[in-house]
Amino acid sequence: MQRELIVVALGGNALLRRGQKGRFEEQYQNVKVTAKFLADLIQRGYRLTITHGNGPQVGATLLRHDAGERLYQVPAFPMDVCGAETQGFIGYMIQQALRNELRRRGIDRDVVTVVTRVVVDKDDPAFQNPTKPVGPFYTREQMEELKKIHPEYVFKEDKARGGWRRVVPSPDPEYIAEYNAIKVLAENGFIVIASGGGGIPVVEEDGEMRGVEAVIDKDLAGERLATFLRADKFVILTDIDGVYINFGKPDQRRLTKVKADELKKYLMEGHFAAGSMKPKVEAVIRFVEGGGKEAIIAELSQLLDAVEGDAGTHVYP
Repeated sequence: MQRELIVVALGGNALLRRGQKGRFEEQYQNVKVTAKFLADLIQRGYRLTITHGNGPQVGATLLRHDAGERLYQVPAFPMDVCGAETQGFIGYMIQQALRNELRRRGIDRDVVTVVTRVVVDKDDPAFQNPTKPVGPFYTREQMEELKKIHPEYVFKEDKARGGWRRVVPSPDPEYIAEYNAIKVLAENGFIVIASGGGGIPVVEEDGEMRGVEAVIDKDLAGERLATFLRADKFVILTDIDGVYINFGKPDQRRLTKVKADELKKYLMEGHFAAGSMKPKVEAVIRFVEGGGKEAIIAELSQLLDAVEGDAGTHVYP
């Protein structure tokens, strides 16, 4: 009997750890550790499709482009192209590390990365209200210099952390453009890495697709991928061991098994922080309400235990 199909969304700690500079060697070493946890699932016979974040990586890529333009007059690429760049190199790291780990275990499975576009609505309200920070903090002087080069950039001041950051729209994902190709690969035994960083955001106009300057939340895009593939389980991995209510307070409590309606109530009560746990909770609710049987939020090292019911937060219809 064919084992369950699981879509795993890797969190930032799978690629880059707190305090690291982001050198390739650091990131690849982290991915090699992550590959061991993924290989544990494959060794048990589960079918796997993988997605991942790219926040620090795309921020660094944008900086490289900006520096190349300012210092060497090499034209900078737009954000959608930078997203494609990061999908490529992160996918390369994962597929190489995972393929090597599988070979060490005597498992002959191919791992493939699909550079993935995710279609968003060109009239999404997010385009009128950019909120997603990208890249580093700038002083006012640095921000004003960048505005001279890129007058279309939008910056917002973060007074609490002392600086200005570029912000871009974060529209809701509608569908995965490469869905059919991903489905064929997954059904034929390939381990697929897809929709990295939330996918490359594109809009459709007059029968053509074009990239847009935006960032799609990777967990919400991961839910679209899991739902379209009719995955048995959708797993979001992060750096804490599950979903908590009253997080950080003396009466905090981890949810172990929860129905979507109850989790939605906690969401409405404001238990989950925007930009961290909130989109993860929204994504798992969407998955089980869209026909998925079970969604899980867990810590990376607990992946196998979480899939087999012994760790993490499990969400049901």
